[in-house]
Amino acid sequence: MSVPDPFMTPDPQAVADSCIMDFARHVGMPGSDYAALHRWSVTDLEGFWGAVWEYFDIDADTPYERALAVERMPGARWFPGATLNYAHHALRNHADDAVAVIALDETGSCYEVTAGYLRAQVASIAATLRELGVGPGDRVVGYLPNTPHAIVAFLAAASLGAVWSVCGQDYAPRAAADRFAQLEPTVLVAADGYLFNGTTYDRRDAALELAAALPTLKATVLVDHVGLPWPSRAYPSLVVPWEDASTRTEELTCVPVPFDHPLWVVFSSGTTGLPKGIVHGHGGVLLEHLKTLGLHSDLGSGDRLLWYTTTHWMMWNLVASTLLTGATTCTYDGSPAPLAKPDVLWELAARHRVTVFGTSPQYLLGMEKFGIDPSVHDLSSIRVVGCTGSALPASAYPWVRDHVGDRVLLASISGGTDVVSGFAGSAPNTPVWAGQLSAPHLGVALAAYDAEGFPVVDQVGELVVTRPMPSMPLSFWNDPDGTRYRDAYFSSYPGAWRHGDWITLTSHGSVIVHGRSDSTLNRNGVRLGSADIHDVVERLPEIAEALVIGVEEPDGGYWMPLFVVPAAGVPLCDALRVKIREAIRTGASPRHVPDDILEVPGIPHTRTGKKLEVPVKRLLQGAPVEQVVNPAAVDAPDLIDYYARLGAERRDRSV
Repeated sequence: MSVPDPFMTPDPQAVADSCIMDFARHVGMPGSDYAALHRWSVTDLEGFWGAVWEYFDIDADTPYERALAVERMPGARWFPGATLNYAHHALRNHADDAVAVIALDETGSCYEVTAGYLRAQVASIAATLRELGVGPGDRVVGYLPNTPHAIVAFLAAASLGAVWSVCGQDYAPRAAADRFAQLEPTVLVAADGYLFNGTTYDRRDAALELAAALPTLKATVLVDHVGLPWPSRAYPSLVVPWEDASTRTEELTCVPVPFDHPLWVVFSSGTTGLPKGIVHGHGGVLLEHLKTLGLHSDLGSGDRLLWYTTTHWMMWNLVASTLLTGATTCTYDGSPAPLAKPDVLWELAARHRVTVFGTSPQYLLGMEKFGIDPSVHDLSSIRVVGCTGSALPASAYPWVRDHVGDRVLLASISGGTDVVSGFAGSAPNTPVWAGQLSAPHLGVALAAYDAEGFPVVDQVGELVVTRPMPSMPLSFWNDPDGTRYRDAYFSSYPGAWRHGDWITLTSHGSVIVHGRSDSTLNRNGVRLGSADIHDVVERLPEIAEALVIGVEEPDGGYWMPLFVVPAAGVPLCDALRVKIREAIRTGASPRHVPDDILEVPGIPHTRTGKKLEVPVKRLLQGAPVEQVVNPAAVDAPDLIDYYARLGAERRDRSV
């Protein structure tokens, strides 16, 4: 198979100046040969991760015995004997007067937090938490928007060896409690509200309701963010104003903890039953995020990262980890494209000289579709545009080149909450192929397995990781014997991590992501990726969003409908249906053309923006709503009932 021409090749000067090149020199490898560096990183795990430890100068209170003492999956044992603290590393790399955090919002306003002030606030909040009874292993939870308060509270908890978890305030109190009550937290940190699309949302009553649903709380710390006064009323626990908790004069002391001591709990989307809590450790996150941000994103002192996220998406965790590299991180409160100023993120990136800009495919495609031109702003500082959440279609690559910068590295990334990192993406020394991820990340032994469990190249297969990563979960919360954890990742291919995505590993080293394997279309025995159809249809200006589903029917038939949300003012007429079918036929293949094209009022998503492909499929097959999805985990719960009715109506017609 011939190798396609790359969309862009690495800039020699950028490669020469990059951290990954410096790291390669450090380990005696040719930095211009990413493939060789990657092969070494997965064949010599101890050597590679030991080199990451050394290169980033990990400051351990006690040394490790060896980098990888036990290599099995699950149950790998990394850096035994080492004690350290994530918060110490996040707070050590900036001079006192350097800007560590820039707080931004959709109105364009901002304020800067120096490293000295950040350390002082963390020390003060940590002292307050300690007085409230928080110690190593206790849980501190946040009901917060993406502001510096969340980073301060997280680092304060981590400095004590406490375990952190956070979610955004667009979660209803009951949905937040479904997560936090499992953790039996000692302290809740909650804000008065947040901004979104020109509206200030008052969450004071929601915070009180959440506190009442957490019977283990000893205190609630109340954050004044949007300027709404906290009312005087009876709270279920002691109340501490953020102003009092964060302005004490205290010395910061970070408690040394074992390498695999729990750092935070991040939650699955929780579309069925209670969301599962995924536990990650101090050391694994520290090394993985230094590798991802420091080597792949080339972040260091003087850089600035702005990545749109909410606090309940794992990208928030990565945004906070920017501090590990000595770079400045930007928080952002608001809509990514508010009606009043849909290009505000680009404006802020220009004003604050952002070097790494992160977003989602939907955002980039929306910018193109609605004719927004970021290049009216001076984006010359942007070196990397990161993109994750779903596969970035090839059509977006020329748009980024033409409207952001022709030397910008467009880094499409695939990873997950499960490892709070990436499996594949780009680096300064990798070519970029449009519609493809440049390569597996360093230290990630990525493979595509066929149905029999054999690795395949240039064929669609299951995404598996065949050797351990330090940031693989320590455990699931409340899973004492590890049964749920093993079933989630290791039941299909014992000893190998199955992630649940269809990918193609190409012979030229890139990775193509086709979508979730549990929602893969299987038409006449041929597997099709739903993302291949979505990418084509959502490029049409007449279509706002689309969802294709493959439904196995009781009589042995197979129904493949395409649900579309037309753009405002556009009717779904026969002519548009013909245009959609032809676009799919030429842009994907004739086999991808759906059986029916149906207009729907909306597409349901998880609260992190992923389409609910499998739940919609099960609703169409007749599964009861309560067995399929937790409405509290959905961005538009009324749509769940809509698809359930649609399925019922179709079954009635077939009787």
